[in-house]
Amino acid sequence: MAMAMAQGLRSSSSSISGHQVQHSARVVMPRTRRSATIAAAAVATQTLKIGTRGSPLALAQAYLTRDLLKATFPELKEDGALEIIIIKTTGDKILNQPLSDIGGKGLFTKEIDDALLDGRIDIAVHSMKDVPTYLPAGTVLPCNLPREDVRDVFISAKYQSLSELPEGAVVGSASLRRQAQLLAKYPTLKVVNFRGNVQTRLRKLQDGECDGTLLALAGLKRLDLEDKATSILSIEEMLPAVAQGAIGIACRDGDDRSAAAIAALNHEETRLAVVCERAFLAALDGSCRTPIAGWARKEDGQLAFRGLVSTPDGKKMYETTRVGSLTDEDARKIGHDAGAQLKAEAKADGTVFDW
Repeated sequence: MAMAMAQGLRSSSSSISGHQVQHSARVVMPRTRRSATIAAAAVATQTLKIGTRGSPLALAQAYLTRDLLKATFPELKEDGALEIIIIKTTGDKILNQPLSDIGGKGLFTKEIDDALLDGRIDIAVHSMKDVPTYLPAGTVLPCNLPREDVRDVFISAKYQSLSELPEGAVVGSASLRRQAQLLAKYPTLKVVNFRGNVQTRLRKLQDGECDGTLLALAGLKRLDLEDKATSILSIEEMLPAVAQGAIGIACRDGDDRSAAAIAALNHEETRLAVVCERAFLAALDGSCRTPIAGWARKEDGQLAFRGLVSTPDGKKMYETTRVGSLTDEDARKIGHDAGAQLKAEAKADGTVFDW
């Protein structure tokens, strides 16, 4: 059966992630059914290897991807059809320095990209906020899973909210975006570098290394640790990181089999939001030393965007909003225009960023 389906793939016609395949005039079936048949044939031939980091959160995201593939393609429920490959990245190896001091861009993706390109894995599962705005030549990222809650949370054993923190209280965070927005509202707080996976940070907090910390709600939810949140911060209190809460799945350019598998999982509303936010980040060309936040979402049938860039101390902050249609072209345009505006405003104002 799998061989017959694979032969059908070679003689049928559809577009899978931009790759054209010739159609036979003898094939007559509804488009959705035809696409599903082609995709099933493409994934039914050999083990599909899923690459991921080894942190508990990264593994939770890889397991989610695996389970979605199994639910979508019954062939992948068979033993050996899917394999998860753990890859240690530079960001996982160096935990005693701020990300901004060791390079920032690509720290959690480079080794996974290398494994994808040399064929050790077939698809790569990423937290989209870790993915640089450029992709390595030979790779594509056509799939985003449905986005989780984009908000941040405050966690403390002593205080119920940020507003309760006294002057001089210590907040642990490795994120310049969080630090800048926090200091803009509470300039008397002390912010210290706080790295490690979610469990490590929670343990550091319990050990009294700081009075509170900030984490992404999406990560807590995926780890079933939502109950650890002391309070959930509103978007007005803390604008999220670009692509926060979004999972992206990449494959090699030209790998029709893998592209067909992940195309079936894509959530278009999430993908368009991520495209918009990453266009904003690319236009700013911000480094790991530049606090940048951006959030795009569907609102009243349109794509609404809000973005900001700030000095690390939060004393100068530039914000803008945009609204456009839910199309790839508009998503890129409004993100790029918003980033170009804020970059120009900051330069005209004499604010020096690490661009």
